[in-house]
Amino acid sequence: MLVQNAVEALEILENNDVIWCQSMAATPYKLLEGLAEVALQRRNLTLLQLHTEHSEILSDPQLEGHLRQRAYFVGKSTRAAVNQGLADYVPIFLSEIPKLFRSGEQHLDAVLIQVSPPDQHGNCSLGISVEATRAALQVARKVIAWVNPQMPRTHGDSFISLKQIDRYFEFSAPMPLHLQPEQSAITTQIGERVASLINDGDCLQMGIGAIPDATLRCLGNHQDLGIHTEMFSDGVLPLVESGVINNSRKRKHRGRIVTTFAMGSQALYDFVDDNPMVAFLDVEYTNDTSVIRQNKQVMAINSALQIDLSGQVCADSMGTKIYSGVGGQMDFVRGASLSEGGRSVIALPATACGGTVSRISSMLNPGAGVVTTRAHVHYVVTEYGVANLRAKSLTERAEALINISAPQFREELAKQAWQDWGLKVRTS
Repeated sequence: MLVQNAVEALEILENNDVIWCQSMAATPYKLLEGLAEVALQRRNLTLLQLHTEHSEILSDPQLEGHLRQRAYFVGKSTRAAVNQGLADYVPIFLSEIPKLFRSGEQHLDAVLIQVSPPDQHGNCSLGISVEATRAALQVARKVIAWVNPQMPRTHGDSFISLKQIDRYFEFSAPMPLHLQPEQSAITTQIGERVASLINDGDCLQMGIGAIPDATLRCLGNHQDLGIHTEMFSDGVLPLVESGVINNSRKRKHRGRIVTTFAMGSQALYDFVDDNPMVAFLDVEYTNDTSVIRQNKQVMAINSALQIDLSGQVCADSMGTKIYSGVGGQMDFVRGASLSEGGRSVIALPATACGGTVSRISSMLNPGAGVVTTRAHVHYVVTEYGVANLRAKSLTERAEALINISAPQFREELAKQAWQDWGLKVRTS
């Protein structure tokens, strides 16, 4: 049913409804603006989500008792609310979220989506973010949509018939842009070191940010790279154009880039628009280790906030303060390890806070979340070098990590290795 605006579309929500919101750059933020108004006339609404764009309005304290956000991944829009107790964070592997919906373990009443206009067959597209939204659409009884002519029409698991949508409104607005960050000497060095670990024919998984972009810029002389990832951004575009990324050696979806969402510039959104080379698939599938491992030479590239001397990786919090989420890091670290010839990399700057804090520490800060365990970590890369932790003892790990930490912290880390762990290590 076509209506005039977001508020009218959302009038079908009822007290106590549990709502899923399509996330990432496809966040239906016009619907969220309307939800902030409609929720004041309702009680006890719950909004489930991943990272959402332009959703700060939902953190208004006036919504307490009317609407509470429940985030499976925390972003800029929800970080303050979560850490102030105004919203909830649920640690979970990204691949597990659709299973919660399909099994009924997490009840859903409604879904909020942003879609492209219907094609000649009446099918709209979820565009640049499929993630767990496909699963939500299969179980929720109310579907509310913003039809945006500027949403790219993507291929894969993205299609939904206009007949399945209970209420929708039309409004044209640009997609949120995430432009490539400027490179520093540090991110360039890290990118070069990560790139040195990548072989011809590797199937890559990477995230968004300066380090993945720096790595991709160093791959111009490689051959036959593939992409099977949960997300990608602009860094892949020059490599696709030059033929370096051609997906020719993949066993799964040969010749196609596989992802579940994309974030970047308008050039990226133009690239994925109506492009059958790119398959946007359900995250339960893209992040399934049994699927990932079927490709040879999977190379998973991820980041961290802090790593301790045993190799435990914290990627979702700064102590007890939640920063992001578990996401798909472990899905791909494990999937890569199970792949024939597969490897994984955790790449991060050696320091934080202007060089005053070492990201490699003897122990994680109290309350820090272990996203990737020490048993799963393979390579760790900083601007100072590469540490291979696979099959290494605690002493060997501590020594390797100290030797890629910032030089000004190495002596103290060696002392702490003995004091905290009883490990005698040598530093370079």
